[in-house]
Amino acid sequence: MAHITDPEFGTITIRTSPGASKIAVRLAPNGSLRVSAPRFTPKFAITSLINRSRSDIRALLSEQQTLYTDDQQIGKSHSLVIHTVPGPSSVTASGTSIIVRAPEKQQLESPALQQDIRAHIIKALRKEAKSYLPRRLSYIAREHGFAYTSTKLTHASSRWGSCSSSGTISLNISLMTLPFELIDYVLIHELCHTSHMNHSTEFWSLVQQYDPDYKQHRRELKQHTPHI
Repeated sequence: MAHITDPEFGTITIRTSPGASKIAVRLAPNGSLRVSAPRFTPKFAITSLINRSRSDIRALLSEQQTLYTDDQQIGKSHSLVIHTVPGPSSVTASGTSIIVRAPEKQQLESPALQQDIRAHIIKALRKEAKSYLPRRLSYIAREHGFAYTSTKLTHASSRWGSCSSSGTISLNISLMTLPFELIDYVLIHELCHTSHMNHSTEFWSLVQQYDPDYKQHRRELKQHTPHI
């Protein structure tokens, strides 16, 4: 995959495909911009489209992205700390803190700086997920007699989790932003797919066996999104 760096939007990923009929810009699950284009499309054609579409791209980012503009908790053990200071903007990590320095709110909301903040948040959530999710999944599997082959962590997905026919369970690192009971619901949900690769009555009966409150947890989960 190729990339271009835009002064306003930061790094933009370019994916070319023989099946693509036009150049299109969309927002990836990790919050970055992606461009799909026909094979052999020159970069100048892509940058030209971006320049012509800046207002539309800003609206897309505003509608679908989380803006990180205030101090807040990130995952279970990290925090975002924002300082208004003179000089150039920067994002650094120190222990469990992600420290943002920006001269003013307008600069803080710039897509390029937001992308930098998001990259640090992804790194923090991946660290937490790597420490917690495989261990918790293994514990629940042993407790209830489930078997799976491996665990995979991802963030480039709009799904909280998935289970392949070979028994690989993929878990979104954004799970670390959820309450622990909803994390357990997703883990149980995916483990039950090792027995039923569908959402049949038998599947939901199995989920209810290990999570009696799954209907409530399912409703609550719909109020969240795995986008970072």
